[in-house]
Amino acid sequence: MPDTEPQDWDIDEGPQDVAGWSTGAQANTAAAIRWTAWGLLVLGPLLGAFAYLSAPAQAGPAQRKPAPTAPAATGAQGAAGFAQLFVAAFISAGEGDQDKLAAYYPDATSLRLEGASDRRRGEQLTVVRLRQTDSGVWSVKVAARITDTKPADGHQADAKDETKDAAAQAVRYFQVPVATATTAGGASGYTALAMPAEVAARERIKAPGLVYGPMRPALPADPRTQAVTEFLTAYLTGAGELNRYLAPGTHLTPVVPAPYTGIAVDTLAIESEKGTEPVTFVPDDGTTLRLLVALRATGHDEVRVPLTYALTLNARVGRWEIASLDGAPRSPPLPPRPPLRLPQAPARPRR
Repeated sequence: MPDTEPQDWDIDEGPQDVAGWSTGAQANTAAAIRWTAWGLLVLGPLLGAFAYLSAPAQAGPAQRKPAPTAPAATGAQGAAGFAQLFVAAFISAGEGDQDKLAAYYPDATSLRLEGASDRRRGEQLTVVRLRQTDSGVWSVKVAARITDTKPADGHQADAKDETKDAAAQAVRYFQVPVATATTAGGASGYTALAMPAEVAARERIKAPGLVYGPMRPALPADPRTQAVTEFLTAYLTGAGELNRYLAPGTHLTPVVPAPYTGIAVDTLAIESEKGTEPVTFVPDDGTTLRLLVALRATGHDEVRVPLTYALTLNARVGRWEIASLDGAPRSPPLPPRPPLRLPQAPARPRR
């Protein structure tokens, strides 16, 4: 078999097209893709962190915020004031005053009004009851003392007229329905839904029991009389230093300017005290005592007026000190309610 010499095959493929791409372009593209992929892998975390840090605070999952709820008493104060103004205008209204009332109740333009305008005047108008009857609707009860400003016929008053005047000057009560809503400008608006209705006064309740004993004369030798007299003198007249009569930790300021020139303590009602024996000693330190003080205070016009104070006293180093000026006389604590007993299921018979 003849020997064959090895040959070098110099294959020059040249530019060949594969699926429309040259093999050189394909290689370059593959390299570019590889480098782009590596670049994205390296830069991806960095770009994500930058986007997270540069995002505004509101970005991210949307969180639902609860809608602000208006308090139940929205518009109560405005409705109360509106009703007071309406009642004042209603009391003084007379013939030809329809437009004045229409400012509060639009349908008042068709009303028939009688009597002279401003023949009556409402004084001491006060809201005594305020309740919400519907969404945006308030029932306002206004108390007013009505006085006549012009005599009916110009004749002298007789006994019958005096009776009428007494009835007219009594405190009377008017109920006004007031609607409230938000106006186009964002403010609260009000309107009456009807004319005022005159109603009866609320019944007077029986006063609750108090922790004090009966009122008895304030004896000058009683240390409690001395303590409250010195304190109230400094408190109401500005005579003396108030702090010297206060228990440690109690802070009170005197009435300024001082409305009175002197006081006289008349009677005391002591907590749980039923006897009338005179007391001339101070108990042990730490003893607490509540009492009512009835006094007469002399004004700068030399007129004496009655006042009553509820005080709490503490005993310390042989004397009584004022621990607090109570906001109201104390009532005994309510008895505890009996525990609620639930009905028990009947026992099952044993088998």
